[in-house]
Amino acid sequence: MKPFRMRYITAALLLITCLTSGAQEKEKRKIIIDQDAAGPAGTDQQSMLLLIQSPRTQVLGITVVTGDQWLHEEVAHTLRMLELIGRTDIPVVPGAEYPLVRRKQDTEQWEQQYGSVLWLGAWTPRFYHPPDQLGEMPEGKPITKPADEDAAHFLVRTVHEFPNQVTVYEGGPMTNLALAISIDPEFAGLAKELVFMGASLNPRTDDPEFVNAPTHEFNLWLDPEAAHIVLSAPWKKIVCTPVDISVKTRLTSNLIDRIKASDSPAARYIGKYARLRGNYNYLWDELAAAAWLDPSLITKKETLFMDVDLDRGAGYGNTLSWTERDKPKIEVQPVEVQDDLDLEKFYKMFVDLLTAQTPHNN
Repeated sequence: MKPFRMRYITAALLLITCLTSGAQEKEKRKIIIDQDAAGPAGTDQQSMLLLIQSPRTQVLGITVVTGDQWLHEEVAHTLRMLELIGRTDIPVVPGAEYPLVRRKQDTEQWEQQYGSVLWLGAWTPRFYHPPDQLGEMPEGKPITKPADEDAAHFLVRTVHEFPNQVTVYEGGPMTNLALAISIDPEFAGLAKELVFMGASLNPRTDDPEFVNAPTHEFNLWLDPEAAHIVLSAPWKKIVCTPVDISVKTRLTSNLIDRIKASDSPAARYIGKYARLRGNYNYLWDELAAAAWLDPSLITKKETLFMDVDLDRGAGYGNTLSWTERDKPKIEVQPVEVQDDLDLEKFYKMFVDLLTAQTPHNN
């Protein structure tokens, strides 16, 4: 072979290698955020910001479900947050306004028999307003509009478009995911994995929400039937950030001040709207998001099998869990449950992501 031709082939191979390497470096992890997106700021919006702020993440869409607030206001808070950080390219897709079965009136009757529940989300009496009202919007009403598609169909369509590539991040009640599974039984199997904040096993805390009911957790409790459908589905992998590890975290004034020192759009948003509320300011959903971005944050984990109590008694909606040895004979799915974390590493990541400049549109 002539020398010049050999040099040409070598140069071509080097170019191909460089292009392939560059493409791999630029490849981003695909994720759909399903969230009860209360706002402004707070754990729901802040967890979404962490995922959006990561330069290694491609957020394909945000599907919204009633939970901490009503669907209508959650959609508005999310659209406005995206406007303020310059990421209106991310579609916001409205989902379920009510749980599959549980209703406010039934829950009030349940409380008369079994005792009051401290957090009822959109149904909490001191915050309650009709579902078609926005409530307070201190950040201003959004100009952009949500997608015309509904959340369940968006979820199904997207995993078919990117089979085995999409992580589904769940930060709220699982109603949208249950509806997607009901529409298409292949939905869960086509996703790469499910990552969710939820469940409570035996948290070490003096928080009154969990002292008397250690297996009660809002995201699973608000729509138990949906959680049962989702946790029974054939996901390739399920990762759970439970109350047990969440209560080891705190949003503090120091963290807020460190973020406010930056002039990034995300930092300005957090600096203006983040608030400390009472004695328990856990970074619930933020930890689930951060641990997906960097699994090394988690220093201890275990595999359990998980479901939800569907009996209409005192334990309705509570978390059920088993080890491999004592799991029931009916089909239950293994769940990777996070038990402990590197707290300072998590706080540093939290601040670093929220003080960074927002990545360009994907």
